[in-house]
Amino acid sequence: MAQAYVTDTGNGGSEPEPSGSRVRRLLADLRKDGGIWRRGIVLAVLAGLLSLVMVFHAYLPNDIGNTGSLIETFLPWLGVAVPLLLAGAFVRKSATALLAILLTAAVWLNLFGGLVFDKSGSGGNLTVAAHNVDADNADPRATAESVARAGAEVLALTELKASAVPVYEKALESTYPYHAVEGTVGVWSKYPLTSALPVDIKMGWIRAMRATVKTRQGDVAVFVAHLPSVRVKLNAGFTANQRDNSAEALGQALAQEPLRRVILLGDLNGTMNDRALSPVTSQMRSTQGAAGDGFGFSWPAQFPMARIDQIMVRGIKPEASWTLPRTGSDHLPIAARVTIRP
Repeated sequence: MAQAYVTDTGNGGSEPEPSGSRVRRLLADLRKDGGIWRRGIVLAVLAGLLSLVMVFHAYLPNDIGNTGSLIETFLPWLGVAVPLLLAGAFVRKSATALLAILLTAAVWLNLFGGLVFDKSGSGGNLTVAAHNVDADNADPRATAESVARAGAEVLALTELKASAVPVYEKALESTYPYHAVEGTVGVWSKYPLTSALPVDIKMGWIRAMRATVKTRQGDVAVFVAHLPSVRVKLNAGFTANQRDNSAEALGQALAQEPLRRVILLGDLNGTMNDRALSPVTSQMRSTQGAAGDGFGFSWPAQFPMARIDQIMVRGIKPEASWTLPRTGSDHLPIAARVTIRP
């Protein structure tokens, strides 16, 4: 007797269902399920609000606890919410949420996608570095030796403790024959330094300076600054008013600089997104933004979350920017390579 063979194409059958059939069946199920557009409204609204915050962050109010500046300090981290929302959209099987979240992802990529990739070039005729060495650094000599190995021709140090200055001077003297220290900031150079003077940033003590570095390509004005620290307090919000006042004073000093070529190095206690630093950022170009390798977060050293240490230039072309290995400080050192044209 002839035997009849039956092929079961269902889920429990012996032959796998073709992928094309599964996709067509899924689409058919979605068409039947009108709830796919009604579910996930809350997720869609959250995604929409996230997009609005990223696009219009400059309009967020700073009147109450400097909320706008606080959000702008960690603005790139808003992208962490995208995969979380996306997972929720799949769990809820919501097309509405999925479309809203994809739009949010596109907004984030438009704002920060360029920072993800390495934009560094191979050019440059001057390497500079900056480091907040931490006043409580337990091993200033090791810190000095570590940053000196970066090979920078110009090195700026901030948060120098008076008792530790001789240690830094001794550790760096063989690499940098020229240096100047004003208050808690200093600059070390392989090229001659002249006109080293403090810069008043309205703090009551010296935390900023300016010097002329005589490079092979000509004179360059080098500013070193350490703006006041900021804190997040439950009863006061983002306490950044003193920093904002100092940023205004530093911006005025930069605007009055007669030399065409200017480099600013130091700890600004704020990011390039923070509108409170616009007196400075509006007239200077970030080396990290123009030629960095990734976001270049520099603080805190254990788990960097923000780029509050900056190397900025005017009249000079950024070529590359990167962070250096961790030292005994709570900040990572940063470095940049630039091109100075005669």
